[in-house]
Formats: sequence, C-alpha cells, structure tokens
Amino acid sequence: MNIVNRVSLVVIATLTTLSLWAEIPARYYSTVNGKKDAELKTALSNVISKRAQVSSYTDYYNNMPQYFRVTDVYPESNRWWDMYSNIPLYAPSFKGLNREHCVPKSWWGGATNIPIYADLNNLFPSEMDANMKKSNYPLGVVSSTPTFDNGVSKVGYPSAGQGNGASRVFEPADEYKGDFARTYFYMVTCYQNTSWTNVWMLQNSNYLSLAPWAQQLLLKWHRDDPVSQKELDRNDEVYKIQNNRNPYIDYPDLVEYIWGEKKGELFYEENAGQPTGDPVLITPVQDMALDFSQVAIGNSTTAKLFFKGEYLKGTLSLAITKPRGYENDDRACFSLDAKSIQTSYVNSENGYWLTVTYKPTAIGQHYARLVVSDGGLAGSIGIALRGEACPVPTLKAFTALPPEDITETSYKAVWEEPDDVVDYYIVTRTRYTQGASGTTEDLLAETNSLLIDDYDPSIRESYHVRSVRLGYMSPESNEVYVDLAGIDAVTGDTPLSVAYEPGGIRFVCGTPHTNVTVYDMQGRTVTVVDYIENNSVVMLPTGVYIVTTDQCRRPVRVIVH
Repeated sequence: MNIVNRVSLVVIATLTTLSLWAEIPARYYSTVNGKKDAELKTALSNVISKRAQVSSYTDYYNNMPQYFRVTDVYPESNRWWDMYSNIPLYAPSFKGLNREHCVPKSWWGGATNIPIYADLNNLFPSEMDANMKKSNYPLGVVSSTPTFDNGVSKVGYPSAGQGNGASRVFEPADEYKGDFARTYFYMVTCYQNTSWTNVWMLQNSNYLSLAPWAQQLLLKWHRDDPVSQKELDRNDEVYKIQNNRNPYIDYPDLVEYIWGEKKGELFYEENAGQPTGDPVLITPVQDMALDFSQVAIGNSTTAKLFFKGEYLKGTLSLAITKPRGYENDDRACFSLDAKSIQTSYVNSENGYWLTVTYKPTAIGQHYARLVVSDGGLAGSIGIALRGEACPVPTLKAFTALPPEDITETSYKAVWEEPDDVVDYYIVTRTRYTQGASGTTEDLLAETNSLLIDDYDPSIRESYHVRSVRLGYMSPESNEVYVDLAGIDAVTGDTPLSVAYEPGGIRFVCGTPHTNVTVYDMQGRTVTVVDYIENNSVVMLPTGVYIVTTDQCRRPVRVIVH
C-alpha cells in the first residue's frame, strides 16, 4: 500500500463555528493606504497572497464540500447556492456537483501542487452538466442563440470584440456577473506573478493583467451588479477558512483605482484614520478554527497559522486548552512548534507562521482550543482546533473501463466506482510516440470519470486509475488503451443505438444503415456487416466494441455479455 505525503496548510472553520464577521478586521489593509496603480495592486497582492493559508490538493478533495456547506448554501436552507445552474441540489450530499474553478485551472497549466489550485476565493459548487458545458471558455456576452442555456448559464458564440479568438464564451446570469468579475479581479491580483498559459482574457508582464476587452467587460459587470449580501457573507466565511479576503468585495471602489476611472489617484480606506499606537492582532481573530479534517490513525498532519499585528509588545503567549463544556480532554492530540512568539516577528511586514500538529492517539473526533494572550492585548483570543482519526483504509483494486464519447480531440476516461470510501482518484495517462515507452502524467478526478480534452488520435495512449483515501492509494487498475486507428474519420452524428442482446448486439435505428463496422478497443476491425435495419442482431464474443456506419460516423460503444 502506498501513502501520499499529506501536508495540510489550511485554516478552516468547523461547521459549528460560532460568529460572523461584522466588519473587516482592524488594520487588515493598512499597508495599501496612500498607494496607486501598480504599487497599489502589488500591495494588495502582498496582503492577500502572503497571509493566505490555502489548502493542499488532498484537503481540496477531502474537505471542499464541507467548506462549501459554510460558504455556498442558501441561508436557512440546505440548498446549494449554485451560480451555474437552477437545478435544486441539497447539502450535505455533493452528488451531481463539481468543485468549479471560476478562472479555469487550465489557464495556469492545471498544476495541483500550488496554492492557486485550492483557493476558495476561486472555487464554487457547480452542477456537473453546466460545468462541462462551460468548459474553459472565457467570460463574455453570447451573441446569438446559445449552444447551451439552462436559465442561469449560457454558452455560445462571442459578441463582437470579445473572446480574443475563443470559439465560445460563457455568460453567467445577470445577478452573478459582478460576482464573477470580482473573482477575476481577485485572481489577477493575488496571483499577479503567475505565467498564464491561456491569454483569452489575461496578460502576462502587465500590471493590469487583463486584456483590454476583458477589462471593459469586467468593469461593466462589476458596476452593473454591485456587491451582494451573498458575497459579503461568503467573504467573511472564506476568511475564517483560509485567512485572506477578496479586497474588491470589501472595497468595491478599489477596482476603479486599478482599472477604472480613478487610475492615478491615491487610495485610502474610508475610515482608515491615523494609527493610534494601540496593540492590535490583525490575524488570527477570535473564533477562527484550524480543522485538520480526517487522518488515518498512526499518522499526523500539520497546519500553519499566520500571525500579523501592529504595536504589539513583548511576547505573545500560546497555550492549548480544553474547550469549555467539552467532556473529553484531547489536548495531547495537538502540539505547537512554539509556546510563545516574539512580537517583533508578528509586527514585521512578513508576520509569523506558527505550525500546529495533529497526531491522534485514538479513533474518533478530537477538540481543543489554542489561546493567544499577552503582547499588550486586552484579553485573549481563542482559535478552535478540530481533527478526526479514522482507521487505516484498505483499498482494493477496481476495473478501468474503455473510454466513452471519443472524438478527434477528446474522450472520457471511465472506471468502475469501487465499494470503498474514496476521497479522489489519480488517473495516470500515458502517451506513446513512435513506439517509445511513453510519457506519463497524473490527473486528479472527483468522480469515476474524467474528460481528456487534449486528445490527439495520431498519438496512441492509455490510462490506469488508483483511488485515494486519507493519503493511501489503492493498487493500480488495469490498463486501458485509447486508439482510434481505423476510425479516425468518425465525425457527424446520425441516430443509432443498441439494446441488450445476450452474446451480441441488437441495433435500434429509425432507418437502415450500411457498412456497419465493428472495432475492438485497440482499433482493429472485428467484422463488417453490409446492411442492418431496426432490431438486426450481430453476434460477437464477450467484450467491448465500437461501432460505426455510413450513416452514423460518430462511434457507438457497445458491451457484449
């Protein structure tokens, strides 16, 4: 059994976190006052990127639905707040939903081992079909009849001057256009030094970071759809989870100072005033929580908590205590790498990172509280600590199935859904060039299928799959080959389907079909039938096949039992 290194860098709110933020934490944006243009954007980037405690990809797959239950459920309802679809889906089940990257992950190359991948400010729950239809298209206004429209999301041809060469654009509902715009402004600020691989909307080596047409579009959406209570509440909850905020929700006018009508002007917070010299701990704040989620018994995991303050004196004292009213004493499950912090570190521009370790000694849920005091503070600050220890999982091998929905540019890798509890899957894709041994890449999947959208039929490839639970991996599945040799001319679409027939294929079609060709999954011709009509039967050995006809050039996958 293999084990994946599991290093958690996440500060999250438990589902029972107590209070909401009524206002922006004191002095949170103090370093951006008196700045303009590129200097202002860089100062904002330093605030929101250096303080962020974004989860690792393992926590992204293990915990994101829990986070969404705090950030993206309608008030006083268990319905998911889905900005992509009007299909009613309800928590706690995440079935039918994806974790959707607002700025598509392919735009930075799709890497999963960097903070941008799991940043909650860019992640929202999305109904699966809407998520697939919007693909990685840029934002824009659909110019004519949409190719997809579910009443909330539209996909279609871009309006004049938009898209920058993209074949389609994604247009959200009017009530969410400002939400999307402010998310994009956040992303190109927090990650302004990212080398974007897709430049439909984004620019490299430019402090504005957005293509001119994208600036105009996002400014309009930002102005037409002001910040809503939904965004304010979500911003507070995300802050509890990962310790950073979207400044364009806190101060919507900041957009104008960087991209809009106030370029060239110095920005000051509305109520910034002059520093008083009183000690203040900017972060962490009361009732934040470190949630270590689930870990296999015998293992440990760590989290980092960011400290930033002003005018603090002496040292900050740290202690792990038993939560009031909680019966068990779980303090021994949690430890700190320091019992006190010199306030000179906390007051500095870079702040201080404290490492907290969770090493459970028994199966079950564990709770404690980190209390911060002294340093000139009037009183103490409490941060909840929570973790859950589970038995070491035993994962079994399962079967990878032949690919589905094969086209000249894409296919869907599929596999059996195992009986085991699974956090996520690792799909290992291998491409072979001129008979070489092949190059591999590991891709992550949430469900038992994964769309591969950069397929090249001229290059033979295969995939196998492993499941992951609590950092442990299952044995590899069988290898499945994707090879369109002999059917690379498959295009178009004419109705043809199949029905169950023991030991063969029974065809269902409205009109006769000719030149019916059956291929195995290696692309080899198994048989050719000159003519079929509705309910015609072709007998074949047990296996999986692809069928095309003169009238239906799109491949139809068939399983024969």
